[in-house]
Amino acid sequence: MEDLQADLLANGLTVSTAPDKGRCLLTSKDFSPGEVIISQEPYVSVPNNSAVHSRCERCFRSHNLKKCSACHVVWYCGSTCQKSDWKLHRVECNALSRLEKERQKSLTPSIRLMVKLYMRRNLQSEKIMPTTTRDNYNLVDALVSHITEIDEKQLVLYAQMANLVNLILQWPDINIKEIAENFSKLACNAHTICDAELRPLGTGLYPVISIINHSCLPNSVLVFEERLAVVRAVQHIPKGTEVLISYIETAGSTITRQKTLKEQYLFTCTCPRCMRMGQYDDIRESAILEGYRCKDDRCNGFLLRDSEDRGFICQQCGLVRNKEEIKTLASELKPLSDKATMSSSSYYLEVISIYKMIEKLQTKLFHPVSINLMRTREDILKDVYLVGYAFGSADGLIGGNHFSLSDFDGDERLESSFGILQINHSSVSKRVYPGFHPLLGLQFYTCGKLEWLLGETEDAVKSLTKAADILQITHGTNTSFMEELLLKLEEARAEVAYKRSSKGE
Repeated sequence: MEDLQADLLANGLTVSTAPDKGRCLLTSKDFSPGEVIISQEPYVSVPNNSAVHSRCERCFRSHNLKKCSACHVVWYCGSTCQKSDWKLHRVECNALSRLEKERQKSLTPSIRLMVKLYMRRNLQSEKIMPTTTRDNYNLVDALVSHITEIDEKQLVLYAQMANLVNLILQWPDINIKEIAENFSKLACNAHTICDAELRPLGTGLYPVISIINHSCLPNSVLVFEERLAVVRAVQHIPKGTEVLISYIETAGSTITRQKTLKEQYLFTCTCPRCMRMGQYDDIRESAILEGYRCKDDRCNGFLLRDSEDRGFICQQCGLVRNKEEIKTLASELKPLSDKATMSSSSYYLEVISIYKMIEKLQTKLFHPVSINLMRTREDILKDVYLVGYAFGSADGLIGGNHFSLSDFDGDERLESSFGILQINHSSVSKRVYPGFHPLLGLQFYTCGKLEWLLGETEDAVKSLTKAADILQITHGTNTSFMEELLLKLEEARAEVAYKRSSKGE
């Protein structure tokens, strides 16, 4: 740990210990918004492969893949990635090749991650793979497992998984109990590796990044550049301040966030936002974000359950909404939500139509600026953009049927839904996201791309500018994703300038 401290100190950081948190990462210099605080390659990682979709083991790309001819489990996009991964995969390949086909079906990402963890530890101890201050098993060993806080059912599951790892490795004197405890460490410390648009690609273990603690009001953000984990400041961070990221989606009530953190990470958050739990402002915010709308469509009040549990009372106008009415609407929503989840993403027209039905019911059920409505409308707009992009315009032909953006709301055009999403940006997003949050930037990016497809180029410039302002802080400026965004913005501005010059403005 002394070597790590020296390494971090040279980069403006230091590891400390807090009585209520354990280890934490502090700054030993000032950091500006957008500045990289720390980055790390994974100690081990695996892509989220399935029977129908695979990714390269090394870079997580999904194009031009070829399966390993020996183990028939791992995929590579080319010789460069295969050679880079060979020292580790050579050992894993031998182990996986011994497995029966039925056993191979049990190779979940978690199992493979654990197998690779032990193999990498051995290869480093035998000096076949190098170690550095940020790349060694001692850092994994120092991670907290919370094993004593796990219930018996989960312990049994970890024990079963540990036995499967033992079966794959077939090493003498292997410690099954240690493997089970390491599964608990993975559950608390592994990170979901996402692309630039925060779509999950795989799982990785980053022992130094795992030192960083959680806050629902973080001063930093974790993003990934392929497998590289990068933490950037999203605000000015003075010297001596703890670096904080969010482990979870922060768009939720305090109760929801606390429940998620307790179940997944086994701790109770005490950040300033969570310390408001039970106060009037927090109750109001929770009722707006996750609660029901007033019976009077003209009223934007929030509802709270009445003392006799017969329904919900609007705190603005006093109207009572019957509990049975809410149950009926909720029961109508569930099969539609299940259908949307099950529908193939290739049938965009069907998926969008289902989401529109969901939106209609949610509008009757939830508060006008609820998270549920925001997410449904985002799904609609993303799917519509994909359709428009596929056909080079905002209209297209799907499955032999002519598809127009004007079809979705009957007499209303899609622009009305788009306008509602803009309202969500200014209401819901500002409630739950800090000023520089990647999800907020990505929302503006989706809006800008769709506005451009709709021919609203000046609005597209505004949205793409907002997206760039945020995402340059969270994602940096030198990635291919940001280069593409900035190119789109430049093209949109050129189009606006051309249209204005053509009109003689």
